Amino acid sequence: MSLFDSDHYSPDDMLMHPRHQAMQPVLAKLIQQLRNCDTVEAGVVFQRDLLTRLLKVEEDRRGFKRAAKRIGRKKSPHPEAPEPQSGRDIADVATWLFEHDVCDRLARQLRSVGDALAWRVFGFHRPFILALCRNDPPGPMFGKLGLQAELDRVERAFTQDKSFTLLHDLTNCLRIGDVTVWDEVNPPRTEEIKTNPDNHRNIQIRRINQARAAVRHGGPLPGDNPSELLHDLDLPLRTHMNLLSDALQQAAAEGIYSTPVPGSRILSVVDQFGCSQQGMSSAVFNERLQQSYGAALRSAGIATGREDHNIHATSIDSTARDPLRVPWANYPLQPATCARLIGDYASVTVETSGPALARLLEVSGLDARWVRPPGKADLKQGEVLMEVHHQEQLRAVALPGGFTMTPGWTLQMRRSELDRYLIELLQPGTWVAGIKHVLAARQAGQPWPHYRNEHEIWV
Repeated sequence: MSLFDSDHYSPDDMLMHPRHQAMQPVLAKLIQQLRNCDTVEAGVVFQRDLLTRLLKVEEDRRGFKRAAKRIGRKKSPHPEAPEPQSGRDIADVATWLFEHDVCDRLARQLRSVGDALAWRVFGFHRPFILALCRNDPPGPMFGKLGLQAELDRVERAFTQDKSFTLLHDLTNCLRIGDVTVWDEVNPPRTEEIKTNPDNHRNIQIRRINQARAAVRHGGPLPGDNPSELLHDLDLPLRTHMNLLSDALQQAAAEGIYSTPVPGSRILSVVDQFGCSQQGMSSAVFNERLQQSYGAALRSAGIATGREDHNIHATSIDSTARDPLRVPWANYPLQPATCARLIGDYASVTVETSGPALARLLEVSGLDARWVRPPGKADLKQGEVLMEVHHQEQLRAVALPGGFTMTPGWTLQMRRSELDRYLIELLQPGTWVAGIKHVLAARQAGQPWPHYRNEHEIWV
């Protein structure tokens, strides 16, 4: 077992850490600064500010990691080690592990703001994110050998052409290529920065070209599966963001708030500041959460069979982990509220019932079946949750022996699509229309659907 696998703190310890609390106003300020960007120069300045903060956090994370390893070998921390702020025993290796993990989380929080920058400069056009996220997550920027070359590319584009160049490693969602350049003439251009002229990195260049072809010409998404294609739904995105905003306001005042959401879902919000203002003990908190959550489940009609068939999506410790999720900084909420969601001082959970979703589709004229086995096991990447079948009755073919073959298409719904329906609070009519659109297109393989007008939803 690795030195960094030990369980040495609780979630409350993380939220109470001075570094973690100090990041809240920083995040709110950065989000507001991003929303105020209206020129290339403002974008360049914002990216520099964000990078400076991320590099400092990553430098401290490296220092805590080194110190933890030294103390694990019965040595003193190195002289340049950053100072722990948790108030714990500095002779205990767990103290340094804790400080390392705090910095790790803070780096993800800053990268989530970088994700918001990426969504904004791509015009909230989801296909760019879907195409460029298909690689391993980025490593630390502090100490990266090619960082200076990337920074030189950013400055050169700005000083020579007044163009904006986005650093991909400043995000979690852009994992192919090193930078993307915008100018006034050409579409966004993703580049791999060569620090060694003899190292052509052909694999990365190929993936950049695949991503470009997927977005511009409908080619397969980067990867080894040529059946994975973007699918333009040609439909507007409609959400229940107003319910999320109202729920967050209620939770900020009351601590806990749960409500049913159209489409066989409930929305539950917990706000740590609200709970603190209410003076809730742990026992009172658990009781109120259970009461609020249970009442919402009953109102939504999804309380029965919950242990076997319900499934949920949550914001808790999810920041900058899943590149497919819209970053909280882009949600139509106040910057301070976005910061609380990023830092887990406010948390959102959306729950639904699999069979209830299948019935929702059946009422809309689709043949749907929830196929996930009963139980509480965690969702697996790529796991099929529901199958939606569309028969083409007009093309039925009679076979010998009294049989009739009816051609049709079966759409398999996986975790990412259901997660989006839950956490983005899509209106059920929009969601059902999107499924029907995919089925009607008769597109074989694995379509990755996207709606239009997302620039009207996100900030």
